[in-house]
Amino acid sequence: MVIALLCRGHVLLEGVPGVAKTLLIRAFGAGLEVDSKRVQFTPDLMPGDVTGSLVYDARTAEFSFSPGPVFTNLLLADEINRTPPKTQSALLEAMQERQVSVEGKPRPLPEPFVVAATQNPVEYEGTYPLPEAQLDRFLLKLTVTVPERDDEITILQRHADGFDPGDLAAAGVEQVASPADLTAGRAAIQSVRISPEVIGYIVDVCQATRSSPSVQLGVSPRGATALLTTARAWAWLSGREFVTPDDVKALAGPTLRHRMALRPEAEMEGVATDSVLESILATVPVPR
Repeated sequence: MVIALLCRGHVLLEGVPGVAKTLLIRAFGAGLEVDSKRVQFTPDLMPGDVTGSLVYDARTAEFSFSPGPVFTNLLLADEINRTPPKTQSALLEAMQERQVSVEGKPRPLPEPFVVAATQNPVEYEGTYPLPEAQLDRFLLKLTVTVPERDDEITILQRHADGFDPGDLAAAGVEQVASPADLTAGRAAIQSVRISPEVIGYIVDVCQATRSSPSVQLGVSPRGATALLTTARAWAWLSGREFVTPDDVKALAGPTLRHRMALRPEAEMEGVATDSVLESILATVPVPR
């Protein structure tokens, strides 16, 4: 989540209901000195409900623009795959161009602007899988799994002790980063060095996804650029001024998993995208 914010990217969290995807994003927003809004995506949600629309003012006999919830710094798009593709695509321009167009007039979004979306696995009933063009607009895709037994015991113990998910302030969540801090962090990341050998390693990994027998659609050059960006952010957060191949490996899964489409026969055999990526990372030569 921090990497997506520092890289001016968007993040998609996928997991079954009840694993705290929404709570994670709300807590993340509560730790920032930024404006945040939430949209609950439903089958009857219209594009104008997200971007805003022109509203007729009877007093002035004119139309005025009423901004939608997308005009914020951190937008929580909850259960984004519960709404039809027409409304999903309303976020496309906002996520890529950081603006929305209403009646042909572009309207810039505030800075910073990050979309943090949640979705249930696509095999659940009543969902609309995100198209490839929409998925590619997310910098990272995070898989939120059911916790291990010890972790779940800790969760229940906290609830037994009075933890209220609706009161994050009482849980000790405080604002710790301002927009100025984010700007400074983004500038610092740009100074992180990345050698030609590591750049070549990123290209080799992405090209290997295109030639894998299990993959129908491999990672595009945009995905390779995204991996370079996230690896630099990870290196900076780790306290280094240079990128290593291990940084690339650490971010390959979250950055590339949603940019690959497996062949139908591979999916029928139970092959997972993450396992294909792990195999590629294990076979592509690592620069010294």
